[in-house]
Amino acid sequence: MSRKYFGTDGIRGRTNEGAMTAEIAMRVGQAAGAHFMRGTHRHRVLIGKDTRLSGYMMESALTAGFTSVGMDVVLVGPMPTPAVAMLTRSMRADIGVMISASHNPFADNGIKLFGPDGYKLSDDTEAAIERAIDGRVALPPAEQIGRARRIEDAQGRYIAAAKSTFPDHLRLDGLRVVLDCANGAAYKVAPDALWELGADVITLGVSPNGTNINDHVGSTDPSAVQAKVLETRADIGIALDGDADRLIVVDDRGQVVDGDQLMALIAGSQARAGALKGDGIVATVMSNLGLERFLWGQGIALHRTPVGDRYVVEAMRAGGYNVGGEQSGHIVLADHATTGDGLIAALQVLAELVSSGKPAHRLLRQFDPLPQLLKNVRFTGGQPLEDGKVKAAIADAERRLDGTGRLVIRKSGTEPLIRVMAEGEDAKLVGEVVDSICDAVRKAA
Repeated sequence: MSRKYFGTDGIRGRTNEGAMTAEIAMRVGQAAGAHFMRGTHRHRVLIGKDTRLSGYMMESALTAGFTSVGMDVVLVGPMPTPAVAMLTRSMRADIGVMISASHNPFADNGIKLFGPDGYKLSDDTEAAIERAIDGRVALPPAEQIGRARRIEDAQGRYIAAAKSTFPDHLRLDGLRVVLDCANGAAYKVAPDALWELGADVITLGVSPNGTNINDHVGSTDPSAVQAKVLETRADIGIALDGDADRLIVVDDRGQVVDGDQLMALIAGSQARAGALKGDGIVATVMSNLGLERFLWGQGIALHRTPVGDRYVVEAMRAGGYNVGGEQSGHIVLADHATTGDGLIAALQVLAELVSSGKPAHRLLRQFDPLPQLLKNVRFTGGQPLEDGKVKAAIADAERRLDGTGRLVIRKSGTEPLIRVMAEGEDAKLVGEVVDSICDAVRKAA
């Protein structure tokens, strides 16, 4: 289905260009507000944001759109994406909005929408809203427009909810944790939550200025956490992304631990406790084949989806699974949250660390991943994957990997990139096939 505004995770783009203007944001508010105006009750939308400079502009524009169609607006300020999902449901809002471009640079921004159940919208609902953005939305008479108010205790509500997922009989006393909040949405709530549980918290990325979100900090650049863990001899490091819906962990030896290892740890723990629902877990096509083999050895199936945590969640709901996620660090724990939650996932990892008594480098290395290589090729237009020479390069790569590995090539849903990933038992072969496809894409782009 061709989309004009929505991608794999809401609407995203560079501020003041394309779909990411104040005008479009106001129309999104009107279209989404009108779509969710159902019944005669006073309708309400909850809006959160990360720390980007453009968040002020987008927040005001969305507020104008929602109030103009008769919805009351509740503003919660900088909050993680999963907090917005949680508060939308707990406050009985008709819709939730997170203003964030996640791990992207500060100049980008985005709009993520949640239904009243706290889940991201279906493709059909997004399509209906998209049609309304370019149409005419009926406006109510002056006396029926909405009001806006800001609530001050939203952070405390989320901290309490996140802490409730941590086992009551455990504490983090004596545990030294380096926590990188990417100068993003969790810069207040995440350090407070870990401190309240007893951890000795060493913080990075907790001084947002509007332009430094994800700037050499956070889950997409864990080098700062790696260095700080080694410098302070910390027990573990945790790096969140700009909207805190995903995390990357660093062990006590400064080695990065990705989402595949974290899913293996959590799934195994849940299975041993008899708490793993369904016949396995859900992950995307990007998860390492080593994870699949490790889980299979424990009698746990791995069900794959297209890239995007929304597709993981959809598969989890359809199959009754309670653990899922992405290699990039989106960990979805359906018993606790409706979307990926970096803080809640971190708390489960910390609980395992405390209860096991093992150092992080021993606990977190659950399996040996197969050699895997991912490269991105930027393109400016057209359909490079439809080029004949690109197709031939892909076919040749599939032939060479047959029986020993696999290939995943896709367009990014959030940036103008072609992502080329291969994995297999032969690292040299993996590198060769990725480079051959990337070269073909560059020539076609």
